[in-house]
Amino acid sequence: MKKIILSFAAITLFAFTQRAQAQDIVDVAASVDDFSTLVTAVKAADLVNTLKSDGPFTVFAPVNAGFAKIDAKALNSLLEPANKKQLSAILTYHVIAGKLAAADVAKALKAGKGKAELTTVNGATLTAVSKDGGIFLMDANGNYSKIAKTDVMASNGVIHIIEDVVMPK
Repeated sequence: MKKIILSFAAITLFAFTQRAQAQDIVDVAASVDDFSTLVTAVKAADLVNTLKSDGPFTVFAPVNAGFAKIDAKALNSLLEPANKKQLSAILTYHVIAGKLAAADVAKALKAGKGKAELTTVNGATLTAVSKDGGIFLMDANGNYSKIAKTDVMASNGVIHIIEDVVMPK
């Protein structure tokens, strides 16, 4: 009986792992409640098809609490169709072309003596910074967002969870 249960558990784990690896960045984000604001914003900016494409992409994904730090009126305004271009610029500031795992960021930080510049898909620069025992992203305005969790793998890239929304100039 133990062999049957163990075999069933192994098959279930294998199936779950295969399904998780088959999910793209949008599917992974949509499956996490704490990304509901991000998913709403991605839809409003008409970026779903882009982030479902082959990529690969590295996405620094802010949690709902990060979006909550933005003035509610300003956030609601960004979600309106008239502001799609501005919202798209903010969201693509969170995306790097290519798959950049945590080990790659750590290697770049070591080579850069604690700093590494990352070019986003909107052409602007984010700076990864090692400080206070963690790794943070510094945006173009000098604001920091802590990277809270790394290497959430998707079929077309990787997601790193950040605590705040980073903003381009």
